[in-house]
Amino acid sequence: MADPADPSRGSSLPKGTKPSTGLAYSDAGVDIDAGNEAVKRIARLVSRTKRPEQLGDLGGFAGMFALPSGKKNPVLVSCADGVGTKLLVAIAMDRHDTVGIDLVAMNVNDLVVTGADPMFVLDYVACAKVDPATIESIVSGIAEGCVQSSAALLGGETAELPGMYAPGHYDLAAFAVGVVERDETLGPARVREGDVVLGLGSSGLHSNGYSLARKALLSEAFGGLAFTDPLPTDPTVSVGDALLVPTTIYVPHLAAARSVGALHAAAHITGGGLIENPPRALPDTLAMELDLGDVSAPPILQAISDIGVTRDEMLRTFNCGVGMLLVVDPDGVADMEAAVAAVGLTPTKLGTVVARRGDAQVHLAP
Repeated sequence: MADPADPSRGSSLPKGTKPSTGLAYSDAGVDIDAGNEAVKRIARLVSRTKRPEQLGDLGGFAGMFALPSGKKNPVLVSCADGVGTKLLVAIAMDRHDTVGIDLVAMNVNDLVVTGADPMFVLDYVACAKVDPATIESIVSGIAEGCVQSSAALLGGETAELPGMYAPGHYDLAAFAVGVVERDETLGPARVREGDVVLGLGSSGLHSNGYSLARKALLSEAFGGLAFTDPLPTDPTVSVGDALLVPTTIYVPHLAAARSVGALHAAAHITGGGLIENPPRALPDTLAMELDLGDVSAPPILQAISDIGVTRDEMLRTFNCGVGMLLVVDPDGVADMEAAVAAVGLTPTKLGTVVARRGDAQVHLAP
């Protein structure tokens, strides 16, 4: 029988271990009070994004959202994404108010190519230590991205993980859900030979290729630049500012394009660039012939190219100035160009859909 005076009696502590009499979560590096303060700060930001279908307020165990009314045969569309090593630029510059826009953009831009309208976004912020001001800044960008997307920020999670991340570092992920009528879904099944391919311009690198971009621009062996240096191809902005330009959110532009009724498919140009993404909008029997001659690439892309990144590497890593491709019935091109231009972006004609010849589904003019 155990000694009644044994302090480990009824405990799972290893034999010989003395239980602590005053150890707190903060001693392990987790500050509950800071977490509560962060939630208090972001509540007002989240309120900007509320939609009529949303049930309840921030703070519950889960968010609830009713399907929009009027849908005959609704299909839910979902996706998940992050921001990648663009976060290292934000951390180095101590500027956190734009990467949240990127986080939303990388999700909703994937949703809209299916024909879906975004309904809501859930975010996940993981960090070494919760700093309420930094979390507030990050979520201000997330809320702004949701406002631009007409999506509710339905909920999220902030995780303080000491030992998992370096001091001052954090990671972001998000999950988005949208809805589309089944018979209005866009994609390869609708694409026909002779369709016209239109391009929508990008604002910069968006959120792809930052490991290569940082190597090219900042490494002493290559560009040798600092974040505060003027961008060689546009001295009016710094390298850091050019790298932090937020990803364009194409939700209103795709909505305008769909309203014309001639949109067959779309491709969000993310990782894989203009080589690997266009085939995702094509059936196996078809290909695209594209000419980027009329595309005006943002200066940050030109700076990376000038340093010596080859054209082939640029094309398969970056968007090269084209953030979204639209595959359009030739009879509807003029109306679509007008509709999309009315909400802020003028499409550029890049080429056509042709019968596939060989392995490649993207043929780019020299």
